[in-house]
Amino acid sequence: MNFKKLTLVAALAVTQAAAAVPAYAVPVSTAGVTGTVVSTAQAVQPSEAVVQPEATDPLPSEVPAGTVTPTATPNPGVTAEPAASADPSATATPVPAETAAPAATDGTVVQPQNTVNAVYGTSANQLILHMNSRQMYKNGISYLANQPMAVKNGVSYVSIRAMVEMVGVSYTYEAKTKEVVVTKGSSVMRFKTDSKIYTVNGTKVTMKGPAYQFKGTFMVPLTSITAALNLPYTVDNIGKRVILTLNTKPTAIFSVQSTEIFAGQTYINYTTSSSSPNGTPIVEERWSDNKQDIYDQPGYYTVTYSVRDANGQWSDPYSVTIKVLQPNQPPVANFTTNKEEYKMGEPITLTDLSYDPEYEELTAEWTNRALAFFNPGPVSIQLKVTDKHGLSSTFEKTINITSEQLYTQDEVAKLFTVPGDVISMDGGMIPGLPNLTYNLSSENYKLIRSNSPETVNQEGVLYRETSVGNTRFLVHHLNNMSTRQKLYVIATNNNLYPTTITTQYSGIAGPVTSPEYTGKISIQKYYNSMLTNEKYSTTILQPGESRAILTDINKIAMKPGEVLSLSADLFSDLTVQYDVVMVEESKDPIAQLPILPILDRDGVHNRGTYPDSTRIITVSDVVGTTQSKLILGDNRNDLNLIGIDPMTGTEASNAGNFGVLYKIRFEHVAPNTLITFNPRGGNYLGSLMVNNTIVNLPNKGSLSSNDMNAVVYRSGNQESSVEIVFSVASGSNLPVNFVFTPLPALKQ
Repeated sequence: MNFKKLTLVAALAVTQAAAAVPAYAVPVSTAGVTGTVVSTAQAVQPSEAVVQPEATDPLPSEVPAGTVTPTATPNPGVTAEPAASADPSATATPVPAETAAPAATDGTVVQPQNTVNAVYGTSANQLILHMNSRQMYKNGISYLANQPMAVKNGVSYVSIRAMVEMVGVSYTYEAKTKEVVVTKGSSVMRFKTDSKIYTVNGTKVTMKGPAYQFKGTFMVPLTSITAALNLPYTVDNIGKRVILTLNTKPTAIFSVQSTEIFAGQTYINYTTSSSSPNGTPIVEERWSDNKQDIYDQPGYYTVTYSVRDANGQWSDPYSVTIKVLQPNQPPVANFTTNKEEYKMGEPITLTDLSYDPEYEELTAEWTNRALAFFNPGPVSIQLKVTDKHGLSSTFEKTINITSEQLYTQDEVAKLFTVPGDVISMDGGMIPGLPNLTYNLSSENYKLIRSNSPETVNQEGVLYRETSVGNTRFLVHHLNNMSTRQKLYVIATNNNLYPTTITTQYSGIAGPVTSPEYTGKISIQKYYNSMLTNEKYSTTILQPGESRAILTDINKIAMKPGEVLSLSADLFSDLTVQYDVVMVEESKDPIAQLPILPILDRDGVHNRGTYPDSTRIITVSDVVGTTQSKLILGDNRNDLNLIGIDPMTGTEASNAGNFGVLYKIRFEHVAPNTLITFNPRGGNYLGSLMVNNTIVNLPNKGSLSSNDMNAVVYRSGNQESSVEIVFSVASGSNLPVNFVFTPLPALKQ
């Protein structure tokens, strides 16, 4: 070698050592192709290609021989693309690098023009790497990396600088931390020397092997850099090539508001979100001609959007079909009465005939509506209906009330008030009514009542208990912390064998700020699951496994001051440990469970484990011939369940018997009997089931005084049996009465 050549080689070596990331790819000529000569400063002879000694396996284990392999799972923040299809020239014999045309003596290279040998690929947006070689072909143009693709400990490695230069993304080398930082769009990837971990926007990803530096070149596993850069690839084992697809087109996306769009009324907002895979700026956008801010006519309109980046590439068109509706029409209010003239105290039948032109649900507001009127003269009744867009309509009708009387006000209320509505009854006389006698039995449901501390001031375990077989939960807690919290029920299998948990019934309400509301709705949903069986499911826990169950309770985080309520019945074939916990919304409750403190009860509310929490009450005597009552939750006629607080080992009394499921059967209800629900301990808001029909207690508002009675059931003109299913709603007060009252005779 002459002195001039030695000097050139030495200069190149110094340049590599001084570079921030000493790796590069330079274009060279393609064998057998002639074309325009252009000047370049760094032409490298193909004959300088080096094969590393360790590269003895042409296709390492991470890329199985004879297969077409997609890229590894994309990293966080990088959109996945399908793997490229096999290259048509996959079986062609590769042309050795040594046959490539040498660079011109003046430092120029020959750029290919029309025809390229099939082995190098003619497809646009294609990068071909040759195994054990520095040779690369991008869109048919030959380049050299300063190090060949190599195999180390069964993992294929490539020069990271050569790869990012071919893709066209930015990078830097931080010498202090020995990291290469690659930026692609909004994703920032950091690769560290001698580490198997790289990060994408701070999220750690494990590579098949550690990054390393060899002769000043930063080498990374091929599958990791292709995944990081979102490059689909295929493997040509015969041609000893890896064929990567370079996605260089920008992407155009837009959306319109999700609300309904009405012709001539709705102004449309178009929100665009466009990008280039290489971070190239978007410089132009193009919309189809039918993009309008307001559409005059109803129908379907397909709008297309495209963008162009600074390199002149247009995106594929992105289309959205917009449904434009007829302008909203106001609803029509209307109703009829069954007569034009009524006696005083005569029931009035109103039939609502209102409708909406778009068949939407309407909200009705009545004025001067009553079961009957008790003063003679003309009476006007008004109905206002409103659609969900706020448009409304009003209808009014006048009827006449004569001076003749049919029923008194008390008789009308008892005879015609619908179930769930409220009638007034002297609350002072109800405690003096005779109590019904009944037979009492129970079903073995272990009740876990987690209601203390009701107001939770710190993260922790609110309840911990083990149970096997039938298990009932009543959970009711308020978040009193300054951060959003989530409530969980976690089941742990500490057995040597798998165990199955079967969810039978479940009702969850909240999070809202009203404890009474969550109690009412959770019980209502609990009853509904009994009727529909919609919550039935099974969960299999492996030995040692912990898992959150009844997961509807933790779908929405509790804001400060909000309450959640849960009523549920489960069955497990083996013993299960149950933990009720509250933690900050971003935390993993299972990971936190071993370190969470067990919280103290608050001294006011109740927690405990109670056996036999289903009470079966059977009344065999005839009821309703005279006024009587059945009282629940008073701890005299209906005794509290006695159990234990498992966290302290102390006895617990279930005041009010919250969580107890009462199954009450009246075998003989006399004809024309009114059954009402009367609160005795304070405000009540809940529901129950009568003969498999859910009845609210009450339909509107709450039962706030002991003069208020919610109508539960009214028997017909024959004796019948009645079954009531009842459980006390969390947030309400005990005791309560069921009152049985003979009805007045019907009149013509």
